[in-house]
Amino acid sequence: MNKFDLENLADIRIKEAGILLREASYPGAYYLAGYAVECILKACIAKDVRQFDFPNKKRVLDSHTHDFSKLIDVATLRKELNDKESRDPQFKLNWAVVSNWNEQNRYDPNIEEQEANDIYNAIIDRNSGVLVWLKSYL
Repeated sequence: MNKFDLENLADIRIKEAGILLREASYPGAYYLAGYAVECILKACIAKDVRQFDFPNKKRVLDSHTHDFSKLIDVATLRKELNDKESRDPQFKLNWAVVSNWNEQNRYDPNIEEQEANDIYNAIIDRNSGVLVWLKSYL
């Protein structure tokens, strides 16, 4: 999978999350919305992989995670994240909502409407959304 595949997959997953929200399938919407963020974070990492370069083993192993905080570090976006949070209170709130996601949510049938809407809106917000911000680093 390459950077472009991951970008496309992020767009697909957030679109699917929106469809599931409209159909009141909140656990699925929540889960897929989080995967959209994971995919775009991994696309940010993939953009730095150069053809014919031998990859750094630690970076490769560290990128095989679902943990957004670790992926921010692997993508070398920690400083940018901190700067954005200090300049944009709404983004800081959005990141807090999004960063609570984890892949174990796929087993949680009790995600409710508010939680699913909160993560979805935190991701797609045109001014302070996590997806828009991450795409600026592609």
